[in-house]
Amino acid sequence: MAITVNLYYTGENGAARAFAEEMEASGTAAAIRAEAGNVRYRYFQPLDDPETVLLIDAWEDQAAIDAHHASPMMAKVAELRDNYDLHMTAERYVADEDGFSAHDQSFIRS
Repeated sequence: MAITVNLYYTGENGAARAFAEEMEASGTAAAIRAEAGNVRYRYFQPLDDPETVLLIDAWEDQAAIDAHHASPMMAKVAELRDNYDLHMTAERYVADEDGFSAHDQSFIRS
């Protein structure tokens, strides 16, 4: 059962984007992507909100998330988040094991 967490990092004066850029440049994001059970770890920026960055963070299961939260990467993430004075909101989603219905598939252009 895959679990996806959308994390919205919000700051001021470009801090959220600078945080995401440092996560990538420092190799921290790559190290998280290499952790067992990681499915996706990607940053995006909403077109209508330049002070927010969205992290789509997906894991195979809760055990993988728990291992990630216990890893040294979390201390680095927390340190950077504090350095950039970011605030967060989160949304959690559990994968629909049945996937998209045939009707929903008709709206997806490959």
